[in-house]
Amino acid sequence: MTHSIGGTKTSLMFNIARRAPELIAPARPTPYEFKELSDIDDQEGLRFQIPVIQFYRKEENHSGRDPARVIKEAVAKALVWYYPFAGRLREKAGRKLVVECNGEGIMFIEADADVSLEDFGDALQPPFPRLEELVFDVPGSTHVLDTPLILIQVTRLKCGGFILALRLNHTMADAPGLVQFMNAVAELARGAQSPSIKPAWERHRLCARDPPRATCEHREYEEIADTKGTIIPLDDMVHKSFFFGPTEIAALKRFVPPHVKSSTFELLTACLWRCRTIALQPDPEEIVRIMCIFNARPLLNPPLPSGFYGNAFAFPVAISSASKLSNNPIGYALELVKKTKAAVSHEYMQSLADLMVLKGRPHFTVVRTFVVSDVTRAGFADLDYGWGPSAYGGPAKGGVGAIPGVASFYIPFKNKKGEKGIVVPLCLPSNAMKIFVKELNGLLSGNPEHPSGRSGSSTFISSSL
Repeated sequence: MTHSIGGTKTSLMFNIARRAPELIAPARPTPYEFKELSDIDDQEGLRFQIPVIQFYRKEENHSGRDPARVIKEAVAKALVWYYPFAGRLREKAGRKLVVECNGEGIMFIEADADVSLEDFGDALQPPFPRLEELVFDVPGSTHVLDTPLILIQVTRLKCGGFILALRLNHTMADAPGLVQFMNAVAELARGAQSPSIKPAWERHRLCARDPPRATCEHREYEEIADTKGTIIPLDDMVHKSFFFGPTEIAALKRFVPPHVKSSTFELLTACLWRCRTIALQPDPEEIVRIMCIFNARPLLNPPLPSGFYGNAFAFPVAISSASKLSNNPIGYALELVKKTKAAVSHEYMQSLADLMVLKGRPHFTVVRTFVVSDVTRAGFADLDYGWGPSAYGGPAKGGVGAIPGVASFYIPFKNKKGEKGIVVPLCLPSNAMKIFVKELNGLLSGNPEHPSGRSGSSTFISSSL
């Protein structure tokens, strides 16, 4: 069943003609060498491909310029500087990942679609129609080892606009690192002779000590033996996006005690964690988790160089019983989220790198876990390849990762009324999604004095913008 969500027409049908995938190598010879990833990079939870998408309108001043050719040439130039992206991952003893910098190149696909940008609707946001065709899964390309580290597809639209979709091997970079590379591509596409920020590898800065010693608590990686009733069914997943503008955030703040100071991220995370837990209906005594992806760059001492483009974040976790989270006021969840963020420090990151070695590079705990990542400041929407800023730029969908439905992103967004806010794509089983929407509506329209915030019944918010 198809439907329109958040202004993006998910039922939209169109045809895409793709040329054969090709490998784009660096424009000039680059060093042949092996470069080790950090112990933050090569943990199991980052061994997957993450999709990003950008939509661009026609630019009258560039009539006749082919965005696929411009971007392809700029990628080749950027890979001279960022040549590890043109290599292939190999695995050494101890599951240690290294990049063989062999200049094989990234994968590039050129395509045309018989659709206009306007056909996608008046508010571009996930889920996007035919995403699997806009960032095509070339057979055999999704493995972590021995395959291209980036896949880029440029799809020209009949209106003169285009879509740039890419897929990144997450072990190589986080959101700031990927934006740094793509900004280099954008600068070169606009005529620069070299990137304004020169890349720095420096992955050794986030490697384990010798000998490794985990000095902090890392419950985000604890092993869970009992998983009864905790696995999300994957056969009936629904993908929706929710907009939180000034009105919605103000409504949520009514539930925060006056003496408690919180950021929008903290408040939104607390509310979504609580509503999602209620929607999934776990056993009341089950332990549920919220993991906040936290950029640790400002905390490292000495600081990382400005050109560092590896993974430099942690998954600090807050935990609660399902019953306490569901039945307490929002302030309960908010305090847990605030304490979780405060736990990250330079020593925490060093301890985390040590833990990866000590525990064999574990996957973070997925059972009863919700992961949120704030990319509102990452800069995806600002990337300009010569056609101006994107109409939408950011994660292509929610629920990414090895286990679908676990992760969501906070994406900067302007709705059709011109209000700036945050859009959050969410993936849940269909019945849970219905409960989630009901809980969120009740929370936003409810009496702030009511502990659960479920006293209201009007549809204050919906996934339609």
